[in-house]
Amino acid sequence: MKNIVLMQYRLFHYRMGLFNMLRDRAREAGLNIILVVGNPYSRELAKNDEGHLDWAHKVKNLYFPIGEKKDLCWQPVPKEHQAADLIVFMQENRLLSNYYWILKRYFFNGPKVAYWGHGRDFQTRAPGGLREKWKNTTLRWVDWWFAYTDISKNEVISANFPEARITVLNNAIDVKSLRRDWTNALPSDVERVKAECNLRENSFVGLFCGSLYSDKKLELLLESIKLVHARNPNFRMIIVGDGPDRPWLEEAINPYDWIKWVGAKRGAEKALYFGVADIVLNPGLVGLHVLDALSMGLPMITTLTAQHSPEISYLEAGKNGQLTAENARSYSDAIIELMENPHLLKVMSDYAYISANKYTLENMVENFVSGMCKAVGLAPPLSKEQQ
Repeated sequence: MKNIVLMQYRLFHYRMGLFNMLRDRAREAGLNIILVVGNPYSRELAKNDEGHLDWAHKVKNLYFPIGEKKDLCWQPVPKEHQAADLIVFMQENRLLSNYYWILKRYFFNGPKVAYWGHGRDFQTRAPGGLREKWKNTTLRWVDWWFAYTDISKNEVISANFPEARITVLNNAIDVKSLRRDWTNALPSDVERVKAECNLRENSFVGLFCGSLYSDKKLELLLESIKLVHARNPNFRMIIVGDGPDRPWLEEAINPYDWIKWVGAKRGAEKALYFGVADIVLNPGLVGLHVLDALSMGLPMITTLTAQHSPEISYLEAGKNGQLTAENARSYSDAIIELMENPHLLKVMSDYAYISANKYTLENMVENFVSGMCKAVGLAPPLSKEQQ
């Protein structure tokens, strides 16, 4: 049995399903997963998005504030697991412990090391700055790479890392539960949500679901949907989420009874709002939540120039969504096109379902296990479909 240490400076709630599935599947392939999780830094505590797994090894991180958005972090590994066959850590410049394990690997015959990440910072304001140059240099210092998507893979290859030592995970979350929650929704709950959001039988419903902050381009969203509603008063907008821009948003939408902010939602409650929507609107940063839209058969409309995460590769323009210019006229026109063309909406919705089936948590687990086996010299197992 090969021992694999997975380092997470903190455990996000949406990753719990992944790690549970990964541990079970890896054991079948001869791998023992040792999940080491730390504690969030002070400014993250208010997010209330930390997960918990009884079998994970909890450690206390050391944080060093530097006046930036995120603090520098040292995450220890329990002594009994420091002789693992492979240590996988996130690709973040600020994780100081990464450099310790890289140095130990090359100067003291330590465990093999691997990065799991984007390849570069897709949200940086200075793509040519020192931080990105450092990240580009250090990404070559590991034995193996677990890339979020094909976009990430291309970033790593462009830095001259061998393609043969890259595994594309196709980063995913458990979206089946969202479909299941909607399928099992009570009619009374559906009617409650429709009444809450002022929906009528002929309403066409746009949905935003995500954090409320500047990268989401909420001002552009509001400007665009006002144009849409002026052209077709049947349009309705539901906004799900919370964040630092909430006070501004609440004031901005107060005059409009056709726009409803409902706060942050999870689980079965979240599924209700997706279930009554026709399309998902997010003109700003698109990340992993694109899978929520696709899994519910909802085309997503975003903009070409937003600072998207690698998961934007899952959105195929003209097939399961649209990418528009970053102005209200172009964005509103894309919404109107789907409102006025039910056939196009149906075609895109059907393809959204199909594409979502490619980016499942099960497939991500299979990719992860296959890559870890290769990294430690084991033959990859047959996938569940091949067995």
